[in-house]
Amino acid sequence: MPRRALIEKRPWLVASIVAAVAYYALRVSTMPELFLIPVKGAGCALLALYAFVHGGRESRWLAGMMAIAALGDMVLEIDVGSGALLFFTYHVIAISLYLRHPREHATPTQKAAAVAMLLLTPLLAWLLPADRATAWSTGLYGLALGAMAACAWMSAFPRYRVGVGAALFLASDLLLIAGEGPLMGQGQADALVWPLYYVGQFLIAVGVVQRLHSRQPDSRAA
Repeated sequence: MPRRALIEKRPWLVASIVAAVAYYALRVSTMPELFLIPVKGAGCALLALYAFVHGGRESRWLAGMMAIAALGDMVLEIDVGSGALLFFTYHVIAISLYLRHPREHATPTQKAAAVAMLLLTPLLAWLLPADRATAWSTGLYGLALGAMAACAWMSAFPRYRVGVGAALFLASDLLLIAGEGPLMGQGQADALVWPLYYVGQFLIAVGVVQRLHSRQPDSRAA
């Protein structure tokens, strides 16, 4: 892909940032929820477009992930269970993508961090909800979330973009779950959920695309 063509695709990233910031500012406004929902979904929808126009089969997987996340962001505002199912699907697709790009060498501390994400995330997701009737389903979701973050951390994608992005996504979801338990009514924690989530998704999208682009022997093939 010529350098100029890659630059021309960056407006999708700028538009995504604008949409994400707009949602964060407008969520506490008097704007009707019916109009706010598509603004919320636009952040990841535009990241999906960024991945799609990049070209290549693996980028299409990333585009699909981000499209599902965009749909999940909107559906969560209507039905939490259906939204969680969409994000569970996102995590499964992401795990598949990351496993196809394993890191050849990892230090013991890096492996320990991945194991901690894999094991502690579902445990925390199970412990946090105040409504114990939802604990098992939340724990199952936490297992997918932790596996996604662990696989991202151990993948060949840039750790300080994709790995950190997945960790931010994980932190955002745990804060969201804690909002139904020990952090219920804590405005400060609630204010962090969207920034952590969106920055995480942004880092994942940019990191995956740049890694895939750098591995293309002939950029014109994309």
